[in-house]
Amino acid sequence: MSVLMEPKEGRNRCPGKYQNDPIYCKYHDEEWGRPCHDDHALYELFVIELFQAGLSWATLLHKRENFRRAYDGFDIDRVAAYGEEKINELMQDAGIIRSRPKIEASIHNSRIVREIMREYGSFDAYLWNFSGGRSVYEEPGVTTNAISDAMAKDMKRRGMKFAGSVTIFSFLQAMGLINSHDKNCYCYREIVEAEAGTARQYGDTTRAESGKSDNS
Repeated sequence: MSVLMEPKEGRNRCPGKYQNDPIYCKYHDEEWGRPCHDDHALYELFVIELFQAGLSWATLLHKRENFRRAYDGFDIDRVAAYGEEKINELMQDAGIIRSRPKIEASIHNSRIVREIMREYGSFDAYLWNFSGGRSVYEEPGVTTNAISDAMAKDMKRRGMKFAGSVTIFSFLQAMGLINSHDKNCYCYREIVEAEAGTARQYGDTTRAESGKSDNS
């Protein structure tokens, strides 16, 4: 797979036209694929990913601030309490994706996420439990794996909507449980080295050596 070069900084990145979009490029560099353990950030990504289904990620990124405003800063307690009046308000908001099924699902799923947080102590603990607490690599172009299958199955068992394996896989890529950066992309190496450093800090020599030796 060829890798495009960003002329200004001279850094190899994953190939794609996104490099011509400053907002998308910033997201690629600073967020996508980087392990996230903050419940608020994870919840926001989870909701946005639901709306992304069937649309380009660029569309959602450019509406992200609108979603934050419309969804009360992604305060999960407030979102979980939304009723018909708020749904109608969101349906009139041209700044977001006005899909009633997705809006209703986002509220419904938020209530289930709260239940998960009570059960596991955090949304973070629930999500990373599926990978044993470590990020995993998948080749660019892969759209599901055993982890996304298992998580989607569990989420559906809990009653979540719009939580199929493809959607969950995309979410896991976004929040860094899955690293799908091209191996020639500078972000891939930063993520692998950061995980190896964390492993050494906590005495996990297997993970540390894995990160150290993966030069493919």
